Amino acid sequence: MCSSDLGVCIGLTSIRFALDGRYEFAIIAIIIAAVIDGLDGRIARLIKGTSKVGKELDSLTDMISFGVAPAFIMYFWKLNELGRFGWLVCLIYVICVALRLARFNVNTGGEPSWRDNFFEGVPSPAGGILVLTPLIFSMSSIELFKIDYAIIVPIFFIVTSFLLISKFPSYSFKKIVIQRKATIFLLFGIVLFFGLLLIYPFNVISISGIIYLSLLPISYFHYQKLRKENEDINQTEDDDLEDVL
Repeated sequence: MCSSDLGVCIGLTSIRFALDGRYEFAIIAIIIAAVIDGLDGRIARLIKGTSKVGKELDSLTDMISFGVAPAFIMYFWKLNELGRFGWLVCLIYVICVALRLARFNVNTGGEPSWRDNFFEGVPSPAGGILVLTPLIFSMSSIELFKIDYAIIVPIFFIVTSFLLISKFPSYSFKKIVIQRKATIFLLFGIVLFFGLLLIYPFNVISISGIIYLSLLPISYFHYQKLRKENEDINQTEDDDLEDVL
C-alpha cells in the first residue's frame, strides 16, 4: 500500500511540475512512478502478497500516474493550442486508461501459460510514457528531422488510446528466464543503461520508446505463431483421444 500511496503522490507532483512549466521534472516523476509500479508488482508476485485491496489501490495509482498526469502534462505543453479538440483527445485517452485498468482487474487469468508472456493491449505505464514521447523527444538532442508537434501529439494520443483498449498482444516480460552464464552480461547491460540514463536521460528514454514501438509488431507475430502452435497441439490431442474412444 505504501508504494501505491507513493505512486499517487508522484503522479500528482508531476502535474504540479507541469503547471510550473518544469516539464523535465514532470517526465522524470512519471518514469519513477513506472519503475516503482514495475518493481511493486514483481515483489508482490514473489512474496505472494497480492490482495483485492492492493489491486484496487494499484489501479488508482496507475490511473493517476499514467492516465490523468500524462494527459495534463501534454495538455499544458501542446494540446491546449488545439482548443476543444486538444481537450477531447485528453479525455479519450484518460477514459481508455480507465477501461484498460477495469478490464485488467476483472480478468480471471485462466489462459494457458504461454499467454502470460503477453499483455492484452498496451499496459497503462507503457501507454503513459508513449503519449509523453513527443515531449521527451523534443527535450533530447536527437534532431533527425523537423517535427510538427501540433500534429504528432494528437496522433500519439489516438494511437495509444486504441492500443490500450485493444486486444493487441504486447510483451509482458514477466517470465523472462536468464541463464546463469548470461547473468554477468545482464548486470553489465543494466549498469550501462542506468549510467547512460543519468548522463543522457531524454535521449535514452526516447530511444527506449522507439525500441518498444518496434517490438509491438514483433510481439504480434510471435503471439500468432505461439497460438497456432498451441491450437495444433490441442487438435492433435483431440484426434488422439477420439482414436482411443
